[in-house]
Amino acid sequence: MINFSEVKIMYVNRDLEQKLKKYMGAKEILAVVGARQCGKTTLVREVFDGIKSGKKKFITFEDRSVLEMFTEDIDLFIDKYVKGFNYLFIDEFQYAKEGGKLLKFIYDTEKVKIVITGSSAVDLSIHSIKFLVGRIFVFELYPFSFKEFLRYKDERVYGVFKKGKYSKEMIDMINKYYDEFVIYGGYPRVVVSKDNEERKEVLKNIYNTYFLKEIKEILQLSDDYKLSKLIKVLALQLGGLLNYNELSNATGFSYLDLLKNLNILKKTFVCLESRPFFSNKKKELVKTSRIYFLDNGLRNYIISNFQGLVDRVDGGVLNENFVAGELVKMGVFLKYWRTKVGAEVDFVIEKNGKIVPLEVKSNLVSDKITRSYKNFIDMYKIKRGFVLSRNFVSVKKLKNLEVEFLPLFGIGKVENF
Repeated sequence: MINFSEVKIMYVNRDLEQKLKKYMGAKEILAVVGARQCGKTTLVREVFDGIKSGKKKFITFEDRSVLEMFTEDIDLFIDKYVKGFNYLFIDEFQYAKEGGKLLKFIYDTEKVKIVITGSSAVDLSIHSIKFLVGRIFVFELYPFSFKEFLRYKDERVYGVFKKGKYSKEMIDMINKYYDEFVIYGGYPRVVVSKDNEERKEVLKNIYNTYFLKEIKEILQLSDDYKLSKLIKVLALQLGGLLNYNELSNATGFSYLDLLKNLNILKKTFVCLESRPFFSNKKKELVKTSRIYFLDNGLRNYIISNFQGLVDRVDGGVLNENFVAGELVKMGVFLKYWRTKVGAEVDFVIEKNGKIVPLEVKSNLVSDKITRSYKNFIDMYKIKRGFVLSRNFVSVKKLKNLEVEFLPLFGIGKVENF
């Protein structure tokens, strides 16, 4: 058994670090929220340690005495932790149930730069954001993106990856890392584990801690057994269209409780929702969502399957789930397209007034596009699209259309279309 409290994790560079440093000079409070154990404390500690001028203080609300002082005697808290300091970092802010109102008081009365972390968006949105409108910037930290993962695993291969030139040798080299990432995911403690058994043990710990801390201690939900059944059903139906009647029957949740718990899974960074993209309500789906998981590793732990891609029947949806997670880490709002007669496109990206379709295939050997993809292109007058697969690379040009075929791990290129 691994004693996680005694394991010291080396710091791994995160893309969000530079953005946080950029806003350290702004007057607004900075809040870093995200899944439990995705590296929030480590990240803000690194930013804290990097401050070379001015007095600074780092505290955590997991320390009950500090939390009680904040909630019960704010004047004493200010005297001890705020006055005389230029920077105040508060970790695990979600434990302060009415924290937003008190934080607003500090912000309005004291000259101190405040940085906080919270384990879930639901806590900050309910207890803090409503008091801090116009006073706070909220940043979401996720488990490692594939780019961050590869940068940690092999700087030499990462250097080749950054160039974006997809030779067969380069694709084969990076796909070895992709195969690990798509099975075990990107939670920092998983990524730095030395073998697969340790990775499984870490994922078990993450899942159990989620229920102990997030569900029981913070959200104080009593139906955690039903919630665990819901998570299992969603994991087995990965990427499928949600059927609320089937989910209610499988879990025992009423319709309203089902909606509430689905929302909790989204707000606590376990699940991702993909909404329909449409312009014609008569011909296209407009309501039914698809659910993905933020992290493949956690999903695979839930269904107790860590087989490699080549040995499993759900390899295709794992690739699709990987793409969904990477898009969210880029700040993309997930959408898919489907007609009422069954034509569909896996992801539709809207950016800067442009609409870009994205298809995910496990294996391709030619640049032939599907009829569904062509229908979408014709209907929306698309000028550019992407198709991702394991190792096929090409560019197809048709009149005013360009479709780029990329390896799955080349998803980052979509960010700059």
